[in-house]
Amino acid sequence: MNRPSLTRFAWLSIAAAVLTIGFKSAAYFLTGSVGLLSDALESGINLIAAVIALGALTIVARPPDNEHNFGHDKAEYFSSGVEGILIVFAAVGIAYTSIQRLMNPQPLEQVGIGLAVSVIASLINFSVARILLTASKQNNSITLEADSHHLMTDVWTSVGVVIAVGAVAVTGWLWLDPVIGLLVALNITWSGAKIMRRSAMGLMDTGLPADDLRRLTTILDSYKANDIEWHALRTRQSASRYFVSVHILVPGEWTVKKGHDLVEKLDRDIVRELPQITLTTHLEPLGDPSAMQDIALDRVSNP
Repeated sequence: MNRPSLTRFAWLSIAAAVLTIGFKSAAYFLTGSVGLLSDALESGINLIAAVIALGALTIVARPPDNEHNFGHDKAEYFSSGVEGILIVFAAVGIAYTSIQRLMNPQPLEQVGIGLAVSVIASLINFSVARILLTASKQNNSITLEADSHHLMTDVWTSVGVVIAVGAVAVTGWLWLDPVIGLLVALNITWSGAKIMRRSAMGLMDTGLPADDLRRLTTILDSYKANDIEWHALRTRQSASRYFVSVHILVPGEWTVKKGHDLVEKLDRDIVRELPQITLTTHLEPLGDPSAMQDIALDRVSNP
């Protein structure tokens, strides 16, 4: 599967981050709201994450080479992992600022203008997030998916902040603003933790998602006719690419060509259903005891 370069989406994310930082910073200076400050800081993290995503997607687009025979897809996990770490650091900074403001409340100014500017920034993030999410599904990219979810977290955070600042303006309860800032920090921390966990799981060669694994085994089971069997199925993900190995057992009297034709057809059927798969098959004879001795991950040679 040759996936087109996705760097144009990273550039779109960078442009959106620059715009929203400008809008949200203006909203903070107009109102003095720590909630809007936290929102602007998160957009700063969005910019750093988008730049890192651009670097990762540039590496991913490189073809396999002598040092990376299976391609460079795992670079996406480093991008999303760093993004998760940056999100957590931003949350700590937001929480610290919110606690300081909770201890020393300050009145908000020009709330109407500040909120209008923040809403515009949120609409930009929402539009870009939807574009990135669609692209991530079409290209099976964890980098674009993480960036999309991060932007949507920013959108919902902005909604909460706008509500809080509006509530402060109506009620005069200054403590609402820093409290919302703390809630924002908790929400961002949760988002960052989920991204880091998924990145770590990818670097640890996690198997295929349950739905894709079911689709794969359904195809394998469809070949269980004429005494054909399969075993020793192993799968792993490498960002947008799947790697699968499986042993196919056929009658021992088959010719090499007949067995090869079978696995070639199987390969085509699987790739048609899951184009991102790189499949390795090992042909074995049914009824041969040695065919059952190499199922374990680590083979033990018998003397």
